[in-house]
This record gives sequence, structure tokens and C-alpha cells, in this order.
Amino acid sequence: LFFMAANVLEEDSMEQDIESPVTIHQPKLPKQAREDLPKNINKECAKRKIQRYVRKDGKCNVHHGNVRETYRYLTDIFTTLVDLKWRFNLLIFVMVYTVTWLFFGMIWWLIAYMRGDMDHIGDSTWTPCVSNLNGFVSAFLFSIETETTIGYGYRVITDKCPEGIILLLVQSVLGSIVNAFMVGCMFVKISQPKKRAETLVFSTNAVISMRDGKLCLMFRVGDLRNSHIVEASIRAKLIKSKQTKEGEFIPLNQTDINVGYYTGDDRLFLVSPLIISHEINQQSPFWEISKAQLPKEELEIVVILEGMVEATGMTCQARSSYITSEILWGYRFTPVLTLEDGFYEVDYNSFHETYETNTPVYSAKELAEMASRAELPLTWSVSSKLDQHAELETEEEEKNQEDQNERNGDVANLENESKV
Repeated sequence: LFFMAANVLEEDSMEQDIESPVTIHQPKLPKQAREDLPKNINKECAKRKIQRYVRKDGKCNVHHGNVRETYRYLTDIFTTLVDLKWRFNLLIFVMVYTVTWLFFGMIWWLIAYMRGDMDHIGDSTWTPCVSNLNGFVSAFLFSIETETTIGYGYRVITDKCPEGIILLLVQSVLGSIVNAFMVGCMFVKISQPKKRAETLVFSTNAVISMRDGKLCLMFRVGDLRNSHIVEASIRAKLIKSKQTKEGEFIPLNQTDINVGYYTGDDRLFLVSPLIISHEINQQSPFWEISKAQLPKEELEIVVILEGMVEATGMTCQARSSYITSEILWGYRFTPVLTLEDGFYEVDYNSFHETYETNTPVYSAKELAEMASRAELPLTWSVSSKLDQHAELETEEEEKNQEDQNERNGDVANLENESKV
């Protein structure tokens, strides 16, 4: 009975778990905060979480799994070491030097042991391979002195040991190679321009508004340092899943967003913050997207700023991204540049700020259609009416001619009948 009751309770709990909806416990808020919350929150949008392809700090949110050809990392060991984290890089740096010192110290000790130098310690008539080498510790210290070229002058190699001379040459050459490799790796690791990209900032949100009578997508970039980025260029990609006409599904399809490639506006002189604009035209992926449709789209805009660091001449790349919830329709960026006494001042406190502006809620395609409809009566309405009148007049003339022909035929028939 106990087992039957347990089974029944387990089945009831399973049915309740299946039938009952998933409940998410929200954090308790004060009464005033609960009352101030907007009532028209879209719960579906709140539940749906868009997975980023590139995070706001520029790091790619992609992990490589099931890589079987791991030997390829060893073929490019230098780049592998540079890409490692600092703690692993420092550990490898210390371990490489320690292992080489121990390895050659062991060989120096073996040479002294095999030649019998350990049995003639303190014998002035015996010429050892290495003077004052009386154990493994002294051999290890001599290995360090040889590879690092310290040369304290207490332990020295003699000319009566050809195997020691050969080992000295080998350790000197290999030590130079190890020094060049590890010091070069650490230098590249230190001088990487990743930290320079931290001073290249992107606006928190992108905006859509009218500019010069055209609907445009805009975002802002800026450089916090006085040293400029040379040959700076900007690119933008639209990340969105796509299904081809043949039924093939392409996840995270990348589409170029034109930010001035044909006009040269993508080449930036990044001295002060700049607003990058993308005109939404027929070639734009946002051509048919309206304000109401934008929150329903699952897309991501990845922006890439590239250039050379003026101080080091190394190429630097900064990245950021915008999802649909970070694209504001009907807003513009607050100006940050002001003219002071003899110089321009940039106020970075207002770098991310926007203000609302009068912007139509229709897509660029609908705006173009409405503009064409508004222009049509002014251009061809008169001529179209004249053509319609001409067509009506020709139709009336044709009908009158047919009626006249029918009447003439009837009169001719009557005359013939009267004659008969």
C-alpha cells in the first residue's frame, strides 16, 4: 500500500508538472514601484531573450567545440601562446626556463660524474671539466650562469673537456633561441592593441530618424585618447537567420550594411565623436521594416571600427553590436561638440544621450510609395484626362458611324423591295 500510494502521488505530481505553466518568480518591489510600472508591457518580448553574436564589449559570443584537429594549434605555437590568458602565459614562461636549466644542469652533472670529477674534489693535480662543481646543485647553478650569460667567475669550464665544450655551444645556441621565442612572445602579448580598443567607444543605442529627407539608421563612435587612430574605417553587418528560395536555412547570415562605402564616408577622421549614418533605401535590409515591425524582428547589427594605432603602428579593431531593443525609432543623438575660446570641447557625458524627434512610423518603402503617389497627380493628371476625353470622343464617333451605316442599309433595302 505504501508503494502504491507513493506511485499515485508521483503520477499526480508529474501530471501537475506537465499541466501547470512555468512560473518565474519576479523580485519583490515596493508598492510605489509596482504601481509606477507601465501596464502595456509586452510579456512575450520580455520572455524572449535574443542571443547576441557579438557582445557589447566586442567579444564574440562563439565557442568552438568538437575540434578534432588540435594539432593545428601546435603548428602555430607562437600565436597559441600569445592567445593564452596571462596566468597560463606566465606559467609557461617560468616553466620553459626552469626545465631548460634543469635539463642542462643534469647533463653537466652527468659529465662530471662520468669523468670522475666527483671523486677528485679538492685534488689540485686533477683537472675537472668544470671547476668548483661538486654536486647537482652547483651543476644547476652553472647551467643558469651559462644560459643567462651571468658569469660570476667561480665556476668555469676548462679546456681539457671536449664534451663540455660541445655542451656549452649547444646550450648557448638553444638558450638564445628560447630567449628570442619567449621574450618575443611576451613582447607581443604586452603590445597587443586590445587595450587600445577599450578607449574606442560606441553609443549604447542606435537610432532611426529622418536626415535630409531620407530615413536613416545611425549610431555614434568616439575616441577617448588624444593619440588618434590612423586610417580609421567603419563597417557594419546585419546578423539574421535566412531561408533561401530552395528551402535551405542559413543561421546567422551576414549581410553588409552600407555606411558610406561608395562615397568614402566609411573612412573616418576620428578626432571628435562622429555619427555614422546608413541610408535606408532599396538596397538596405531595413527597406520594408516599419516602427511596428521592428520589435518583432530577430536581428543584430554588428559594427566594426578598424585602424592603426598612431603610437605603435599596429592594427586595432573595436567591435560592438545592437539588437532590436537597442534601436530607437524616432530619436537623434544629443550634440556633444561645443566651440570654446580657441578650441573645440567634447562633452562625453552626453555621448550616449538621445532626444525624440518627429519621425514617420512607416517603413522606407511605404514612404517612397506615398511620395510617388503624391507626385503623380501633379505630373500626369492633366494629360491622362485629355487622353481619356480623346478616347471617349473616338468611341462616340465610331458608334455614330455604325448607326449611320445601319440606317443607310435599311433605306437601301426598302428601295429594293419597293422596286420588286
